[in-house]
Amino acid sequence: MTLTPPVKEIFSGPAGVWIEPPIYFCYGKNIEIGEGCYINFNCNFVDDGKITIGNKVMFGPAVTIATVGHPLNPHYREYMYTDPVTIQDNCWIGAGSIILPGVTIGENSVIGAGSVVTRDIPANSLAVGNPCKVLRPFDEHDMAYYYKDREITQADLDEEASLRSIELHPPS
Repeated sequence: MTLTPPVKEIFSGPAGVWIEPPIYFCYGKNIEIGEGCYINFNCNFVDDGKITIGNKVMFGPAVTIATVGHPLNPHYREYMYTDPVTIQDNCWIGAGSIILPGVTIGENSVIGAGSVVTRDIPANSLAVGNPCKVLRPFDEHDMAYYYKDREITQADLDEEASLRSIELHPPS
């Protein structure tokens, strides 16, 4: 869905965001979403602190972003702290991933499904696991192939463009 007036009052950011319900958040006002983002169903944004999502970021289902934590010391456990989370432009966050307080994910990076991101991830990286670690930076193979050894062709790009124009810009 695009951000309609009631949703714009909750989230800050431009229109042109697609959200598959349900979505869960604490306040909404602490979430800034860039243009062209896609948020799949069952995502959880614990936005006691600031969550900044860049342009063209994609989330798989059931992604959790937490900006709040509690001290390890059991005598102070009822206290909480916040640390902002930033996801830069063109990232893809795989299904079921958890992003913890204070993390920045660099532009163009991909977080593998089920990862628990406890530290910053540099730009242009494939990162996976629990705890999430950089598997490798993107290379020439990644730029030419979309999956294993399936080459990206102009026909594929044309087909995708036609599907997007139908889905995102229906005729009036």
